[in-house]
Amino acid sequence: MRAVLIVVSLAAFGIARRAAQVGALTCPSLPLATFSYDRALPLDLRDSTAKTQDGVEIHAISFASPRGGRATGLLFVPEQRSPGVRLPGLVMQHGMPGKAEYVSWVSGNIAHHGAIVVALDAPFARRTGDPVRFTPQDSAEQVQLIVDLQRAFDLLTRRPDVDAARLAFVGRSYGAAIGGLLAPVEHRPRTYVLIVGDGGLVTHYSVPGHRAALDSLSPEKRERWLAAMRPIEPIRYIGCATRTSFFFQAARKDELVTANDAVAFQRAAPKPKVVRWYDLDHNLGWPAIMDELDWLHRSLGTAPAGANADMWCATKERCPE
Repeated sequence: MRAVLIVVSLAAFGIARRAAQVGALTCPSLPLATFSYDRALPLDLRDSTAKTQDGVEIHAISFASPRGGRATGLLFVPEQRSPGVRLPGLVMQHGMPGKAEYVSWVSGNIAHHGAIVVALDAPFARRTGDPVRFTPQDSAEQVQLIVDLQRAFDLLTRRPDVDAARLAFVGRSYGAAIGGLLAPVEHRPRTYVLIVGDGGLVTHYSVPGHRAALDSLSPEKRERWLAAMRPIEPIRYIGCATRTSFFFQAARKDELVTANDAVAFQRAAPKPKVVRWYDLDHNLGWPAIMDELDWLHRSLGTAPAGANADMWCATKERCPE
């Protein structure tokens, strides 16, 4: 079913921001320096072509992370590129649990429409064990992810075939929440596409249906984790983003993100923003992908959604319903 476009305001939902989520910090007092790094550091990019599929080169890449180790992911490049023509660039962030490979079908789809896409592995995807450990390491990894995402934009802007004036970020689920944290830090994208996201991990694990993990911790461990995560909760940051637009996609039948949390996250974002709701579950699927392609076409000048999408999504495996 096609989306319902929400215009004017989200106030009709009658949902106020939660004080515990937003907090009392103002934009000037946000600790944005937490996510700083030296852009002069060498990327030390390692790139190998894994395969070519339906006119898109898929590269396995890694680069030096300013916070230690190597960031890994996938790079999607249209095979047919006109000499001297610069294409839009896009950074894609997967959900939790997950890795870059899990969003390869949509990353390849966008590349097929004329963009160069970096899909980054989150730090938890580069190690073994649970993605959330409920220790301060979760905070350190979330900060590292924000730094590594900025480096992914560095990677794109250093390519001669990327137009640095036409950049975007797309995040799904946890990746959408991370987009809210990235937006006031990374000003180069023209637009942020945030799909089925909530306010962050503190928000997520405070919902009655998900808080069993927190309740299982000792009071000391629980407070230590909350103290580490609250200062970098994305919903506290998204309202301080500037010089960009937001496109939110949300699911009415979402079993992982409550409508209250989705709306609170959307309301916290500054204008200009567009919100679309779907009568679908957390996975969304093809109707939402078409809307994403249309948004990127209008925002960045990629090819319009339509025949190209049908070519890339020739099978159910690539474009699930």
